[in-house]
Amino acid sequence: MKTILPTSLLLLSSLSRTSAYQWPKSLLSSINPLIGSAGPEPNLSGGMIPSVAPPFGSTRWVAQNQNSYVSATPFNYTESYMSNGTIHGFMGTRQPAIWMGESAWAAVVPGMSSGLDGDVKTGFEERGLPKVAGTEEFGVGLYSVELDVPESGGSTIQVSMSASSRVGHLQFTFNQGSVSDYQPYIFLPTTRPATIFHNPNTFDITYPNGTVQISPSTNEICGSNTEMQDFILAPDSIKDAASHFTGWYCATFDTPFNETGYGITVGSGDSTMRSEWAESGSGEELGAYARFQFPSQDLINSTVTVNVRIATSMISAEQAMYNLNADSENELGSFNIHGTQSATENAWAEKVGRFQVETDGSSESEDKLAVFLTGVFHAMQYPYEVHEPNATSSNAQRYYSAYDNAIHQGESYSGYSIWDTYRAEWALLILLAPERIPGMVRSMLQDFEEGGWLPMWKNIIETNIMVGTHADSLLAEAVLKGFRSGSVDGLEETFTTDELTTIWKAAWKDASVPPVKDSSVVYSDREEDVDYEVRAGLSTFFEQYASGQGWVANDIHSEAVSRTLDYAYDDHAVAVLSSLIPSEIVQGNTPNLSEIAAEFYQNKSETVTYNVTTLLDDRSMANPWTVWNADASAPAVVTGGDDIQGFVQARQQNGDWAATTDGFTEGDRWVYSFAFVHDVAELVNRRGGNESFVKSLNEFFDGGWVDFTNEPAHHTPYLYALAGAAAYTQERVRQIAKSNYNNTPNGLSGNEDCGQMSAWYVFSAMGFYPVNPVSGVYVVGSPFFSSLNVSIPVPPFVPASHPSITSNPYYNSTTNSFNLQILAPGAETNPYVKGLKVNGRVIGDKEEPLISHEEIRYGGLIEFEMSDQVESWGGGRGVWVDNITSDAESSSTSYSFSDQSHTASTVSVLEHVEL
Repeated sequence: MKTILPTSLLLLSSLSRTSAYQWPKSLLSSINPLIGSAGPEPNLSGGMIPSVAPPFGSTRWVAQNQNSYVSATPFNYTESYMSNGTIHGFMGTRQPAIWMGESAWAAVVPGMSSGLDGDVKTGFEERGLPKVAGTEEFGVGLYSVELDVPESGGSTIQVSMSASSRVGHLQFTFNQGSVSDYQPYIFLPTTRPATIFHNPNTFDITYPNGTVQISPSTNEICGSNTEMQDFILAPDSIKDAASHFTGWYCATFDTPFNETGYGITVGSGDSTMRSEWAESGSGEELGAYARFQFPSQDLINSTVTVNVRIATSMISAEQAMYNLNADSENELGSFNIHGTQSATENAWAEKVGRFQVETDGSSESEDKLAVFLTGVFHAMQYPYEVHEPNATSSNAQRYYSAYDNAIHQGESYSGYSIWDTYRAEWALLILLAPERIPGMVRSMLQDFEEGGWLPMWKNIIETNIMVGTHADSLLAEAVLKGFRSGSVDGLEETFTTDELTTIWKAAWKDASVPPVKDSSVVYSDREEDVDYEVRAGLSTFFEQYASGQGWVANDIHSEAVSRTLDYAYDDHAVAVLSSLIPSEIVQGNTPNLSEIAAEFYQNKSETVTYNVTTLLDDRSMANPWTVWNADASAPAVVTGGDDIQGFVQARQQNGDWAATTDGFTEGDRWVYSFAFVHDVAELVNRRGGNESFVKSLNEFFDGGWVDFTNEPAHHTPYLYALAGAAAYTQERVRQIAKSNYNNTPNGLSGNEDCGQMSAWYVFSAMGFYPVNPVSGVYVVGSPFFSSLNVSIPVPPFVPASHPSITSNPYYNSTTNSFNLQILAPGAETNPYVKGLKVNGRVIGDKEEPLISHEEIRYGGLIEFEMSDQVESWGGGRGVWVDNITSDAESSSTSYSFSDQSHTASTVSVLEHVEL
């Protein structure tokens, strides 16, 4: 058996719990930054870039081989690029995903020209330089390449690039060829023609304004630009504030240019106007440059090395310069690029180095390991920092908010692709980066306070992309897993009472307040010139309750089925949240509860007793079934026999069924008919019981309906395990992993979507997945590796005196981590589970295949017995006679998938209890 990482961690004596532990870097070499950087078209591309930056870095620095805009990232892998491609500069990007726009970028472009006053190539195409074959190397902390300078007699430029969160570090070694009058320069493009995406058939070119200030005496260049490509999607109520957005950069050089030359450029190509020795400028298509000189004019093959450190800011040029100096105080500020590389690699080792993995040593297993570790690398990039160090207060942060055009104190993040990431990415962040969760939650609360709503898809500003208010789920899951106020079970407070009150106010507003003009605005995908979308169609729910209805009307709003189902899940999440927050907060901050409840319950034949928890629970269980058409069917083409009966279907405002293809977000009626993660038991029942349900899943997978490139399918293979057919889950998970992930640039079948694609793989490789994120439960699948150990960081709410520290055999004082060991001997070739123990608890053949978060949050031991053939564990391919029951709770239905402390969901919609 091959050990990928030493099985014993380096023992360090006399380390206190707060001492920094140096995590091993050995696994970083197994990461392949090129995974997901290619694809035949944007929807079939991972949309990732092989960038250098630390986890959650504010700007990611990457070699640029194409312009960046919605549907195109600054780097895209192609076979032709790798063989004879050109590089057009090096970009610090804030584009979080391929379908989002760029903002506040910075770039550095090396070049050479004839003489000390030669042309500076400013246009994107003309400034491209071909790579020297075989010189390009991609790493998590350092990128390097050698560029050829055409018509220069063999001159080349050796490039090394690293970065901290807010500072890019580039080193250029210019090698002089036989044409001795060629001299180096470095160009800083500051504004550019920006490509604005309206829809796949409509693009506009705009020309943002900018400024440049050169300080030759200090070897510094600062600039600004107003580019924010997604500004067109900003909600109307914050659009004026967002219109003032500006991004800044400041670059410092280790080589003087006050005598060799500098200047300002305006325009590009043949229309470029160059002002030599100018120190300031403003306008469109603006840039600045600094010239350098080889040591000797008489000899060829001379070299000159120039280091550039360039910081970005969304506050001011002064803040960008402070960011440079702040790095200097942290020993990142020297012009030794290997110091920057080392610091960035150490930051990645703190995440990736937490894993110890043993495999059978086969090449296939090595590739799986690369995909797994790269998945961790991808997932820990999002959301990304937009806060910056505060010059007036040590260790404090501040940030610019485009929601109100003001500077605030505190941490802030962007790149919240929540419709995607609530499914598994957030759960992975809670597990692997708990130190970030308080700041990420506070960031969402700040968006609420500054803009009026929690984020849906935040890219510097709210963009209204996708559907649902799944920030509700993020908040509920964080609180459920320990991030709350007050001391509970010896755990420390994470949020103040005021913060927890804001959490509740924000979530309740999502659940109770429709958007403006809700009865007339479609809120279609990327619709411009509208206000916050939030739960578009919520008002029609209220209007329909009198007749026992509760769907989003297809003839009013787009994606009506998806909205109806997503809102139901979000209601479920807010209900869970309400049961975890102190009652005095909930009771004092739930306006309009009685009115909303009266509308919902008015058609019931008996008097009900309710509170906000039961109301939301009942609504979450009733509303999604209003779009379930029991008479809809599809032929069982692959599975044979009776038709598949019962599908979701859009409805018009008057109740008529719409076309079967209407109303879906990145999916169709097949995948959305499985979108009941908070009510799986009823879904199984509606499909005719376990056997019929499993048949429908088989038709979905084998009939060609599954599309794993989009997130609605991510939980579907795990549904088998909840219907007494766990062997199918084990097979499907392995099949999906093999067909949708690999160790090549095409290694993601769909967009990464800010870590969700990778989070699915990481969880699945460990052997479990959070089907219902706010349940506190994982569904068991099939682990990929013989042995995997993860050192779970101690969350900030766990004090040193807590029993999980003082009397926990899984606590490691050296690393200040909880060790979770997952043993599955032979898993590489044996996909089936024969037996399972969790911390000694045997999960029998006829028990629900579930692992609770409580069982692993402080570490633990998960022991799989694997097999090469289908076993009876979890029902095998189907146990249709004996119901599978949970150790924790028996139910009249086959399965209860609700959190144990939140049991209202297990009763009839007409049965209400006061909680």
